[in-house]
Amino acid sequence: MPWNSTHYPVSMRHLSALVRDKAIAIANALLAEGLDEGLAIRIGIAKAEDWARHRGLPVRDDEV
Repeated sequence: MPWNSTHYPVSMRHLSALVRDKAIAIANALLAEGLDEGLAIRIGIAKAEDWARHRGLPVRDDEV
């Protein structure tokens, strides 16, 4: 099931909005390629966190 900014996995709720949107995009792309939902979520979060850190962006809501 594809996710969006209002419907996303509970494990993404701690991410800042920008990072969450990136994680959702990555996870949705992985799902479209046939990856398992749980793995797509974990990879999406990890890649989005790396993406944000490399750009000096806050990863979590409490870092904003």
